[in-house]
Amino acid sequence: MAQVRTPCLLIRGGTSKGAYFSASDLPSDPGLRDRFLLAAMGSPDARQIDGIGGADSLTSKVAIIRPSQRDDADVDYLFAQVVVDQARVDYGQNCGNILAGVGPFALERGLLPVTGEQTAVRIFMENTGQIAVAKVLTSPDGVAYEGQTRIDGVPGTAAPVVIEFEDVAGSSCGALLPTGNTQDLIDGVMVTCIDNGMPVVLIKASDMGSTGLEAPAVLDANAQLKARLESIRLQAGPLMNLGDVRERNVPKMVLISAPGQGGAISTRSFIPHRCHASIGVFGAVSVASACLLPDSVAGSLAVVTDDTLQRVSVEHPSGEFTVQIRREGEGLACGLVRTARVLFDGDVLTPAIR
Repeated sequence: MAQVRTPCLLIRGGTSKGAYFSASDLPSDPGLRDRFLLAAMGSPDARQIDGIGGADSLTSKVAIIRPSQRDDADVDYLFAQVVVDQARVDYGQNCGNILAGVGPFALERGLLPVTGEQTAVRIFMENTGQIAVAKVLTSPDGVAYEGQTRIDGVPGTAAPVVIEFEDVAGSSCGALLPTGNTQDLIDGVMVTCIDNGMPVVLIKASDMGSTGLEAPAVLDANAQLKARLESIRLQAGPLMNLGDVRERNVPKMVLISAPGQGGAISTRSFIPHRCHASIGVFGAVSVASACLLPDSVAGSLAVVTDDTLQRVSVEHPSGEFTVQIRREGEGLACGLVRTARVLFDGDVLTPAIR
């Protein structure tokens, strides 16, 4: 039986890369769609050898995009995390890195016109119900990918994609501080549970017997540490209005320590069971937001100012991630700079899905 061809753009968004599909090209039935995504990415298999996934959670990602019917958005974006070694697709979170490629995809596929040297693409994030505005550099020839913006975790430079978020606080948990507290005691450890785009549990590395400066491989090899983190995570899930999180990728667990490279805070992020080589976009936003809450566990470690608008540099194992935060009354508005590049434009071939 012939294989089925499905149009796809493979795009590097920020420090991740994923398969970007038009929703109209995928099965409308959610179960059939998940089976297609598993087949396309090659899951479940640790190497994803029979698909286009990269055998890593950072490269086993999918964006599903459609023209929006909303008055406040141009396109709708559904993010899917395809689990590498399980037959499971998780829709319980956003991905800000993959978000960086949504604007370019929409323009490449003609879902809206180029408007000049910069085209603003208003994106409704279906996973959490929030709006982001991606400002993409463009020309009469289409999207401009070359530029001088450098982000840690990506070699070379590229054109910037500026992303501004509207009201992402509590996007998954219902409130910026879903437990109602700036600190909670779980398993004898003080933690801060926060959701400013990504549910995150912050813990001082020193409280877990860590310096917070270890290489990811060292932390991954520490079975006792990971068992303690998972115990805290499973208890934090219900407290954060996420329910039973044993089969979910949220909340993320982040060890924090004082900055060592001139930033605001140093991090080691778990997503949720492997230590991230850097840190996710929305994870960085949530961490940066906690840095501005003096009573959080980050408050005594973070190097920040009282300015209304400031850039908070979140250090991670492969560099830093700068989040722009504006204090707005009791809230925190945020934005960031990413880059993106189309890697290939073609068809994914899969067996017929039934």
